[in-house]
Amino acid sequence: MKDLPRLEGKATVVMTVNGSPITIEVDGTNAPITAGNFVDLVQKGVYDGLVFHRVVRDPQPFVVQGGDPQSKEGSNVPASRWGTGGYIDAVSKKERYIPLEIKPEGEASPIYSKTFEQARITKAPQLRHKQGAVAMARSQNPDSASSQFYFALADLGFLDGNYAVFGYVTDGFDVVNKIQQGDRITSAKVTQGGENLKVGQ
Repeated sequence: MKDLPRLEGKATVVMTVNGSPITIEVDGTNAPITAGNFVDLVQKGVYDGLVFHRVVRDPQPFVVQGGDPQSKEGSNVPASRWGTGGYIDAVSKKERYIPLEIKPEGEASPIYSKTFEQARITKAPQLRHKQGAVAMARSQNPDSASSQFYFALADLGFLDGNYAVFGYVTDGFDVVNKIQQGDRITSAKVTQGGENLKVGQ
């Protein structure tokens, strides 16, 4: 984990979708590696031009998910494969994965690589799936998150302790609410707190 980017403190990311800004407060105090990974990818321009490939609003509001580099404009990967890819590191040529990182309320540090159920944690997480939460998508393996993230369209308490929340939409949730499957991220920029990102040791 020492080679992964870390965010020491908070940062603000402004993501533009359909011409309108979504402001995200990224919380490195409670999720340093998950937040650091996201801010690092934003600074590298990884999210610019990517598609929201999964939007679930029925039968009730659920998530808007994006961040697969395979969906970039000009990519020749078919849409049926979007949602299966992650960030490939330019140096190692391997996909960068980050561990599942969830901090129990009142604890000094996060639990890594285990869901709360696996770790037998009965407390609530510090960062919960409230409406507007931003969290990392992953497959069954707890340590399989890479670049894909989702916005919670409603309070999704059943995901707490299973997926890593790393920030919240502080402005522009109305923009998130209008995102349709296939919409692209025009750009994502770190507007504050970029100096809190620490990369490598």
